[in-house]
Amino acid sequence: MRKRWFFIAPLALLGMAVFVFIGGELVMHLWNWLTPALFGWREIGFWQAIGLLALCRILFGGIGGGRHHGGRQRWRMGGRWERMTPEERERFKQGLHGCWGRHEGAEPKPQPTPSV
Repeated sequence: MRKRWFFIAPLALLGMAVFVFIGGELVMHLWNWLTPALFGWREIGFWQAIGLLALCRILFGGIGGGRHHGGRQRWRMGGRWERMTPEERERFKQGLHGCWGRHEGAEPKPQPTPSV
């Protein structure tokens, strides 16, 4: 078992390095192909593309990750939803609606008219 890890660890590191390299190259070439022609922005280099990948991961992908099931984040509930009765589910939904300011049957607040 110990010998197996001795071979797998360097391969895993090499795989991650290749993955980052391909991702950086891909982002750099797509950026340099599209943005100067569309928006007139300047081209970027490889390390700027790696930085852009890291920034997108932080902003849109999170740092820790987590398992997503079909795009829905049911993992946060930890299986509690499946164990709830229909009445408990309805109460939970009503609580969420109240939390987000959506009340069924309530009239919408009038929007202020912009003054010119």
